[in-house]
Amino acid sequence: MGANKQTKRRAIKIFTIGSNEKTAEEFFTLLLDAGVRRIVDVRLNNNGTLAGFTRAAHLPYLLREVAGIKYDHMPDLAPDDDILADWKLKAHAKKAGKKPITWAEYEIRFARLIRNRKIKTLVKPVGLNRACLLCSEPTPENCHRRLVAEYLRDKWSDRAAVEIVHI
Repeated sequence: MGANKQTKRRAIKIFTIGSNEKTAEEFFTLLLDAGVRRIVDVRLNNNGTLAGFTRAAHLPYLLREVAGIKYDHMPDLAPDDDILADWKLKAHAKKAGKKPITWAEYEIRFARLIRNRKIKTLVKPVGLNRACLLCSEPTPENCHRRLVAEYLRDKWSDRAAVEIVHI
């Protein structure tokens, strides 16, 4: 008879935040109040002028100096240009007769993309404990950061009890 191995599931808390419609004061206060230790920037384009204080040129410094928070950019956790462009058609004028995708279609395509990228192997549960996935969308309902967090929670369920908190 072999020894009975009992796997202990680690408790992990993953936060998500959107930077749009937040002032720097609101943004940093939310992070500090939640006890975030690391920002994982999951934006494909994180250096545009519309990103304001969350531009990649500024954010690592601000996080470190204002809040003592580490910064990582992980574009493999972002949608690709095609998915993003097809979704953005929803918010902008239709171009060249191209039809925007629905949120349900976006979820299907993005799930396929992150599955093919094997994102569950890019990060370990302990590496995301008290980390915050950053995107620009103000709320998580129609944002890929929620999909990433939920995907990882489901894939890690055998070894980690993942709690997702949208701040």
